[in-house]
Amino acid sequence: MDFELAEEHRMLKDLVARFVRDRLIPLEGVILDRDAKGQPVSLTKEELAPVDEASKALGLWGLDAPEDVGGADLPMVAMVGVYEEMGRTITPYVLPPDSPNLRMLMATVNEAQRAQYLAPYVAGEAISAIAISEPGAGADPAGMITKAVRDGDDWVIKGRKIWISKASYADFTVTMAVTDAEKGARGGISAFLVDKGTPGFNVLRAIPMIGGQTTYEVVYEDCRIPGSKLLGKEGEGFAPMQTRLSTRRLQMGIWGYALAERALDMMVEHAGQRVTFGQKLSDRQAVQWWVADAATKIHACRLMAYDVAWKIDQGRDVRSEISMLKVFGTELAWEVIDNAMQAFGAMGMTKELPLQFMASQVRTMRIYDGPSEVHRWVIARNRMGLKR
Repeated sequence: MDFELAEEHRMLKDLVARFVRDRLIPLEGVILDRDAKGQPVSLTKEELAPVDEASKALGLWGLDAPEDVGGADLPMVAMVGVYEEMGRTITPYVLPPDSPNLRMLMATVNEAQRAQYLAPYVAGEAISAIAISEPGAGADPAGMITKAVRDGDDWVIKGRKIWISKASYADFTVTMAVTDAEKGARGGISAFLVDKGTPGFNVLRAIPMIGGQTTYEVVYEDCRIPGSKLLGKEGEGFAPMQTRLSTRRLQMGIWGYALAERALDMMVEHAGQRVTFGQKLSDRQAVQWWVADAATKIHACRLMAYDVAWKIDQGRDVRSEISMLKVFGTELAWEVIDNAMQAFGAMGMTKELPLQFMASQVRTMRIYDGPSEVHRWVIARNRMGLKR
């Protein structure tokens, strides 16, 4: 493996870094102010429009999407740099389209769905959500009980989903449901495209989360959809769903060390200025060790991310490595941000600095798309050759 990025991929990383610095970080004050007031932390339409315009003009849309629907078809190695730079800010913004759902659609759509769903999604003309978790099936999606039953040429979905981002305003929601209870995860789970406004698709409630996020609970009450809305093949929805989950887990590992690096930069700058009991914090061994350990672990995590990305581009099975990256990256971020907050003292506890918001974001990442404990179990099980 060549550890030197291709010139075009390095230039892309630098371009995204400038976009984050010039367009997203200046909006952080607005986000922190809204968070302090208990208001929604999403960007308004008026704030979002110029950001979208700028990112599109820079050619940052559809980076890892197929060329035949307007994408750049970049390899995962190139996307590591993109995710890393986007992960350094607390401003909630995603370069269209969101990679996890994109990759699931890429693996499953037929020609009609390619035109109706994938192309608009890549073009930034559609917003997607995905409904996997249920009140009794979160970390173990194989335990889902939401059912989809054939009725003539249609499918009827019944059940309940929870922790769904964007469910209230997404143009379509990829819905996972059991189509053969006996087979379960081994051939009995299918994916469906449920359009916004479909009768029986009912958003039950919004659930405020830490880190300024909101998820939703949805009830499917005899939700009837045409047979053409089956995504991929019947009973073969579990593997594409795992592709989607793996992409998000990869992102979280990268966002983790990106946030850790920003917190480290803040801590280093502060330590060189703050004097206590006649000494700068930078002269104190405890702070020096925080800095040394953070720098070492960030370097290790970045290498893990590029190793995983390179293996993905080679078509290898990286499920264990992705679990390692998600655990290591998110827990690293938690440790470094906590040390940075400690170094800042009382100021680190305020909502005037982004550290507390970063900590809240990381805390959710340690749960979303599989908690650390489940990923450690997956790693150990694979390493020890144990059956599930």
